[in-house]
Formats: sequence, C-alpha cells, structure tokens
Amino acid sequence: MKINFASDNFSGVLPEVMAALSEANSGPAPAYGADEWTARAVNAFRARFGEDAEVFFAFNGTAANVLSLQAMMRPFEAVLCSEAAHIAVDECGAPERFTGSKLLTVPHHHGKIRVEDLERQLVGMGDQHHVQPRVISISQTTELGTVYSADELREISAFARKNGLLLHMDGARICNAAASLDLPLRAFTRDVGVDVLSFGGTKTGLMGAEAVVFLNPVLARDFKFIRKQSMQLSSKMRFIAAQFIALLEQDLWKRAAGHANAMARLLESKIRDIPGLQLDVAPQANALFPKIPKEWVSRLQKDFDFYVWKSGATHDQVRWMTSWNTSEANVQKFAAAIQSQGNQTGQTSS
Repeated sequence: MKINFASDNFSGVLPEVMAALSEANSGPAPAYGADEWTARAVNAFRARFGEDAEVFFAFNGTAANVLSLQAMMRPFEAVLCSEAAHIAVDECGAPERFTGSKLLTVPHHHGKIRVEDLERQLVGMGDQHHVQPRVISISQTTELGTVYSADELREISAFARKNGLLLHMDGARICNAAASLDLPLRAFTRDVGVDVLSFGGTKTGLMGAEAVVFLNPVLARDFKFIRKQSMQLSSKMRFIAAQFIALLEQDLWKRAAGHANAMARLLESKIRDIPGLQLDVAPQANALFPKIPKEWVSRLQKDFDFYVWKSGATHDQVRWMTSWNTSEANVQKFAAAIQSQGNQTGQTSS
C-alpha cells in the first residue's frame, strides 16, 4: 500500500470519533435531529461561535457550500470568489446549478483574494441587465494551503459591509487554519464579520459530517426547508452529531489539525534545500505545493500517493498533504525518497 501524501480525505476516521459513533448506536433515538446528540452538538458549536448561532448538519462539503449560498442570495445575484475556489473549480458546477446564481471569479495571490480585485467586479450595480454581486466566498485554508490572517479577513469583511455584500467562508479545513493561527474558532470567523460558515469535519477525521453555521442567524430563517429540498436532511442525525461532539467538546480538532500541520512543517524542513525542488511558500497549514522535475513524479508515485496540481514543460507543481494520522516515520521516508531524486539531479547537472 502506498503511503498517503495525496489528501486528508484519504485518511480514516479518528478513533475517538469511531468510539462516539459506537456509543450513539445504542437503542432508538428520535429522527431528523430531534435527538439528544444533535442538541448537544449544536450547543458545542454555540459555545465556540455564539449562543445565537444556528447550526445545521450536512453530508459533504459541496452540499454545505451550496446550501450556504442558497440561503444567502437569490438567482439574479452573484458570488465573488477566487478563480481557484473549490466552488468554482471542484464542485462540478453545483453552486451555479442549484443556486441559479453566477460565480464571478477574481485572481488569487497564493490562494488569497484581495479587496482591489473584488472591487473590479462591482460593475452594473442596480442595472437590470447585469447579475448583482451579493456574496463574497473565501476558503480558509485556501486551495493552495495558505491561511488568511484575522486582519486580512477584517479587511474583506469591511469591504463587504461597505458594499452591501455578505461574507461566506468555505471552512473545509477550518480546523487546520485555527491551529495555524493559534486562535479560537470564533476569532477569525464571527468576530471578523463572517456571515455563514461551512464547517468541515471530514478532512479533520470525521466520516461524512459537515455543518453549516449561521453566524448571522437572520439568514437561517428558511434553511430547514432549503436543506430538506436539497436532500441533505439526515434521518439518523445523531450519527453526524455524535462525531462533532467528539471533535469539539474536548478540542480533539485542535490536536488532530495541529498534528497535521506539524507534519507538513517537518516535511518542509527536510526537503527545502533539495536540488531541483522549488517551494515558493512555506506550509501555513497541512499542504505543500512544490515544483519538482517531471521525471521525479512517476518515480515517487511508485511508493507515495500525491497529486500533480499543474503540469509544466519541465517541472510539475505537486500537492503534498498531511493529515491527522500522518506519522513522523512516513514523513522521514518520503523526505528520504525526495532527497534521493535530488541527489540524482545534482549528479546529472554537475
């Protein structure tokens, strides 16, 4: 079996989460969220995001994003997002199909978007011939593994407020971001002006468990109907809720995400000076995006799983990702294999 550096989606479920699922599997419980586990999980979210936060569970991240956007806008309105955003690139057109709204993409800078780029999309405001910008959607962490600081998020939020826009955060890896920033979850979400958060659980070690968290509770008014109509209402919701209880109540998320981030930093420390490898940005969370000679890819992929992100003439940009269960031993093995390729490159060029 190959060693995983492809995705935190490849990793299994946290043992504590499996134990929570087993505990929840005892006897009957009311369906559709009217159970004690769901109430307890909602309270765990509210303890971290505010007592008036509205929390709804979904099965996957695409659904969490699409349902969030449906609640925030009407079909003649538009979402401003990075040209690399998951909603624009990796959700098979689901946001546009199910919201009926247009995605307006802007350039990114190592995954992040800037106010000056958003500003250029504010054209045709009030003109009946143009879609009307309504939501800014950002990813935290970004699709290139970078992390917005709280100050960067405040700047985007202030721009949104100034222009009558709402702010959505795709938090598929929000736990990794929080561990990287060393901040409470609320400090770079609600406290900086995020209106709706897609809270990712799957990539942090849960099993098919995501949440939509309304930090602006007014926007949640019709969400129970939106979720049901979109086929995301779980009948046995206690099994999603139990996972979030395990993740949140004892801060398991912090340990899991912190370990993943630490393994990415360890890998970077071992490979940063290898000849032939170029890494423009040091890992800020649990992903590295180096450029390596094309011939390295097939050799390394014999023993290690990872993705080619962008293919070039002589070099490919690849993604190496760590997870809650990435071991230090496997990082050392991967680093040694990369070093071996670098040694060959150095000998060839000398």
